Amino acid sequence: MYAHLRHNGKRYNKRSSGKAGRGRIPNRVDITARPAIVETKSRIGDWEGDTIIGAKHQMAIVSYVDRHSKYTLLKKITHKTANSVCEATIERMQSLPHPVHSITYDNGKEFSGHETIAKALKTSCYFATPYHSWERGLNEHTNGLVRQYVKKSSDFSLLSDEDIQRIEDRLNNRPRKVLNYKTPFEIFFADQSPTQNIALQC
Repeated sequence: MYAHLRHNGKRYNKRSSGKAGRGRIPNRVDITARPAIVETKSRIGDWEGDTIIGAKHQMAIVSYVDRHSKYTLLKKITHKTANSVCEATIERMQSLPHPVHSITYDNGKEFSGHETIAKALKTSCYFATPYHSWERGLNEHTNGLVRQYVKKSSDFSLLSDEDIQRIEDRLNNRPRKVLNYKTPFEIFFADQSPTQNIALQC
């Protein structure tokens, strides 16, 4: 009978179904399952992730921030797709000097590849409660800092990878009151040798 409905024969997809659809992420793990230690911000390796969208929804910047050190990672992607986010995330995080213990995302469909990310980085991915932006407050704040350099009207196609790296470096080398006026870089690489620091800054 559905073939005779006014929706041109499209079957109605029940919102209660567990299948992926608009606003649904396959095998999504809720933030309530996240280990309690993540909330304390007491260790390096618990990250929050998001995307910053360019003008006219063209291109995006994948942004990550470590909850303990406030160390930030940025990567421009040409398309806000799950595959692009996966590739950018794995590229930026697989060589970090600390284990990636967890990543907390919002509920954007671009993070539907979280299982690929979790497997590649040997980590666990969690999703904040919809419309509870404060559960990822640090990432929201960091995106605001990025917007000081990249306005909402900015055409991301005019930004080179070097431009994005400069923004990342400025954020990571900015003394922060919450860190007793140390920089995120100093906290994140505190146990690294000077030689390692130089290499990782490049």
